[in-house]
Amino acid sequence: MTTTTLEASILVVDDEFSVRDSLHDWFRKDGYQVHAAENATEALHALQDHHFDVVLLDIKMPGMDGMELQSRIHQIEPEIAVIMITAFGSVETAVQALKQGAFDYVTKPIDPDELSHLVQRALEQQRLQRENVQLRETIDEISAADTIVGESPPMLKVMELIQHVAKTDATVLILGESGTGKELIARAIHANSARRYFPIVPVNCGAVPNELLESELFGHEKGAFTGAQHRRKGRIEMADGGTLFLDEVGAINPKMQVDLLRALETKEFTRLGGSRPIKVDFRIICATNDNLETAVQEGRFREDFYYRINVFTIEAPPLRSRPTDIPLLAKHIIRRLAREMDKPITEIHPDAMDLLASYDWPGNVRELINAIERAMVVGKPPAIRPEDLPVWGAHPRGTFAGDSLADVEKDHIASVLERTAWNITRAAEILRVDRVTVYNKIKKYDLRQPATRGTKK
Repeated sequence: MTTTTLEASILVVDDEFSVRDSLHDWFRKDGYQVHAAENATEALHALQDHHFDVVLLDIKMPGMDGMELQSRIHQIEPEIAVIMITAFGSVETAVQALKQGAFDYVTKPIDPDELSHLVQRALEQQRLQRENVQLRETIDEISAADTIVGESPPMLKVMELIQHVAKTDATVLILGESGTGKELIARAIHANSARRYFPIVPVNCGAVPNELLESELFGHEKGAFTGAQHRRKGRIEMADGGTLFLDEVGAINPKMQVDLLRALETKEFTRLGGSRPIKVDFRIICATNDNLETAVQEGRFREDFYYRINVFTIEAPPLRSRPTDIPLLAKHIIRRLAREMDKPITEIHPDAMDLLASYDWPGNVRELINAIERAMVVGKPPAIRPEDLPVWGAHPRGTFAGDSLADVEKDHIASVLERTAWNITRAAEILRVDRVTVYNKIKKYDLRQPATRGTKK
């Protein structure tokens, strides 16, 4: 049972006791907080007294019908997801309710699994909307460029490009190595755009198998394929009004590129297994660490789709090309992690900072974050010290005195001993060996402690 389920509340509105009672029991067993109402009047009183995430609403009811109540609900709390319940012969009315803001509809007799799935999808969409509200609360106080840390010329150029393209609706292609912050750039573009009060919906195309990616993007109708037990909205539909961010876009197969190209150009698509075109208004931002020009030449990527997504290009620079940003990034990461981990480490020792600045970071900012997080876990307040960093910190890459394995080992052990002021116990912990092994290595390589220091054991 998820946290979302435990926190979610549902209002069931239906004049038929059997339906009302069944839905009440179904969702309570699933862990939801459930309230039932027999008619619109009871429902409005319940809405006055309680907060609800989802309303399951019958269209045909005596007195105020479901259509009018749905309109009232939308006026009272527009963020509530309303799922209409209708007889098969009233599907057209349910479609009209969708146009008025209802989340979706189900037909009687109700399939419990289908309805449960719809509720989960509604809650997922609300989560995205809440994230967007949080963004909206801060967007007027700070620009998104402020969340991208860096003062080096490459990063200042990126920030300038973000400000230029964010004001337009142009499609953006973000290029860069893994870990350079391509999604952060996409979010900064969205946050500075006119679409910032609508959601940005990310899809990692490389993490979803091709046979599932089509459904993930376009959604599907119940029975569209084996295992499609419920109607499902796709990510494109969820991005309506906002931004669709396609990470690792190079992983999309050519057939799906055709479908995406059509959706981009017509702002219209059809769910898998569906026949009704769905209008959408969204901006697309793509990112990749692949060379798409080469992929086009090799026939792995469609030329027309490439030119459609490559209207405006931003290159995310690797961390090794902006070493002056490393101290700024490190301090920013430490402040954030200190809050998240509730740990009073707020500084970094100058020697540790020197080690960070001298490393070439093949994993870019993502690797830097991981290294600092590891140091925060093992380190002691108030500062990160050299010995808290991963073992690569013992030496900047490529600066060993010799090429043999023995040379590398000797140089590494000597560096760790120097960093720990020849504290054998601490050095053994960093090297992940026992004290006897450290003593044997010292003897083997004839390592000498500086005469000005006493050996610590």
